[in-house]
Amino acid sequence: MKKSLLVAALIAGFVGAAQAETSVTLYGRVDGGIGYQQFKGTNPTTGESFKGSNTGMANGIMGGNRWGLKGAEDLGEGLQAVFVLENGFNLNNGTQSDGMFGRQATIGLKASSWGQLDFGRQTTVASKYLAGVASPFGADWGQASVGSAFSAINSVRYNNMITYQTPKFSGFQLGLNYSFTGDGASQEFKTSGGDEPNDKAWGAAVRYANGPVAVGLSYDEYKTSEVEVDGIGGDRDTSVKSWNLAGSFDFDVVEVHAGVGQTRNGWFKHVSAIDYRDMAGAEDMQGRQSWTAIDGAKVNSYTLGLSAPVGANGKILASWVMADPKDGFGADRQDKQHFYSLGYTYKLSKRTNVYALGSYGTGVHFYDDLKATQFAVGLRHQF
Repeated sequence: MKKSLLVAALIAGFVGAAQAETSVTLYGRVDGGIGYQQFKGTNPTTGESFKGSNTGMANGIMGGNRWGLKGAEDLGEGLQAVFVLENGFNLNNGTQSDGMFGRQATIGLKASSWGQLDFGRQTTVASKYLAGVASPFGADWGQASVGSAFSAINSVRYNNMITYQTPKFSGFQLGLNYSFTGDGASQEFKTSGGDEPNDKAWGAAVRYANGPVAVGLSYDEYKTSEVEVDGIGGDRDTSVKSWNLAGSFDFDVVEVHAGVGQTRNGWFKHVSAIDYRDMAGAEDMQGRQSWTAIDGAKVNSYTLGLSAPVGANGKILASWVMADPKDGFGADRQDKQHFYSLGYTYKLSKRTNVYALGSYGTGVHFYDDLKATQFAVGLRHQF
């Protein structure tokens, strides 16, 4: 009996020690409501006018639905082993939106003295550092997203990626990422004398945040393979390049955001945060453009925005984003793409809030006379 009690005490002690050194957290976000979208314009192929609209449940407008596990183990002397497994899902039907842990699947090492190193599928440092600085809507909020004009900071994720981030020094932080094959599930072998079958991607970003000031600068490059690979559209063996600069200043009564950037030879993600491929009369018009390389294309991007508190728990957000194509998209796709957006959020508690969004766009996907309208009201809970 005494031996049994001793064994039980030892086991309890080991479990307690393990719990003290290791932590695993379940977290997530559930976001849904009611929304309305409308697209209208002229089909450049047929010359016919079309109009389509949809009223129904809104899914993940203020932020994509997700759940995940994250953990850390203390290895001693300030070093930790860390991991993140994050899954996205569609609230409308309960299905996975990005595949199992498609939002993030990483393992790494972290130390306060030298920074953090992560391996696996993850978001680029440009998306992490600049999206929320360039616009009060960040990379979320439907077509109000900063991604409607800035393709390289629109929650761009790569497979097979290594990321390094320095510690923060007096508000400064530097991040680097390199993907061995950003769109492929695994890296294919290159045979003797054969073409390169893998796409590559790398990027760097630096940010400064101190008091009311936040600034971010990034550069990204995505090189398509020399052979046809599923999921990579456009020209082969082409380097898509993008630089972006963003800043914000909080005046207490209002926070101002601004950004400017340029993308050459294609897009890192779709031209806007909307997709109208299934709309009647527009089936032959290209919708989303992900990982598309268009040699010689050039787009200048701009954004201005502000957010201001309303009472103790409310906040209003407003922004304008524009993508100005210069070359490479064809004679029927030279229109400037503008989005004007207004949002409101109100905290019901620390974890739950309600929100509303109204957004209007012209020159969508650079097509003349193509317009998009979106309205949504919703409820978001975080855990």
